[in-house]
Amino acid sequence: MKKTNLATGLLILSVFTSAVYADITLQSTKEVEGTWKLDHSKNFITDKDSVKREDTWVFKNDKVTILHIPRDGTYYDQPPVNYEIDDGKLKVYLVGNSRFDLFTLVDKDDKNMTLKGKFGGYYYFIKK
Repeated sequence: MKKTNLATGLLILSVFTSAVYADITLQSTKEVEGTWKLDHSKNFITDKDSVKREDTWVFKNDKVTILHIPRDGTYYDQPPVNYEIDDGKLKVYLVGNSRFDLFTLVDKDDKNMTLKGKFGGYYYFIKK
């Protein structure tokens, strides 16, 4: 009896845990359009430590421009690159070639957006 109750409890807990971390399917580029300040990032969602970020991502007309990227004590802006929604995920092409980064939308409201990179990094944005 105790084993059955424990198994049932674990099953219910696993259902709710996966719902919390469920990815959101993007339908259109309009869902991410605008100017987003990248506030911080984490390697894993459960990390206690985060990396403070300073760059701003501007999504406009199917192009994304990343501004104010820190490098060697100064800052630079990346030229605009194409982005699109592919199979519900955000595909951002890299400068100068056909490779791309792939992001999954984890959470979004009017003021915040969280993206998960294809290798598990989490990016926390604030709408500007």
